[in-house]
Amino acid sequence: MNSTSESLLIRLRSAQDNQAWSRFVDLYTPLIFFWARKTGLQTQDASDLVQDVLSLVFQKLPTFRYDKTQSFRGWLRTVTLNKHREHCRKKSIGAIATRQSELARLAESAESIWDLDYKQNLVAQALQLIEPEFRPATWAALREFVLTGASASELAQKHEVSVWTIYAAKSRLMIRLRSELEDLLE
Repeated sequence: MNSTSESLLIRLRSAQDNQAWSRFVDLYTPLIFFWARKTGLQTQDASDLVQDVLSLVFQKLPTFRYDKTQSFRGWLRTVTLNKHREHCRKKSIGAIATRQSELARLAESAESIWDLDYKQNLVAQALQLIEPEFRPATWAALREFVLTGASASELAQKHEVSVWTIYAAKSRLMIRLRSELEDLLE
């Protein structure tokens, strides 16, 4: 199965589905920004490119027909790279040849690298969306528990929460991640 949620893409056909558009923007903005920065753009220019790409996607998705045999992320990456090329042409940047070679190298990158970057960005974004659902002390303990592998009993004392709270929070986090990322990760 393709790793972009078909149900989300279908919901995006309606410009009035604010929740679907909000989720799309939350999930894909970091990825588009990452691709934009990979082309060599400075932060502000990359942010402008992200806005242009999202604007074009907003225009195109209502008539977009999802093909399960094709990669939506591949299409989105192509849109991003084409928008970048368009910006280069409009600005008549002297370093177009250098950027074009960078784009060519980027376009030829292995799909697995793009997938890994996509998944890491997607999980990081989902974690940011989920974090407010936890008390700060619980989140801090949970983060250390998952990232460093420190013992739950040590972290419970350090963050003044119970060991059970850490284990329950980890279970709740995994359930929420699965729910939030349903159909988005392979």
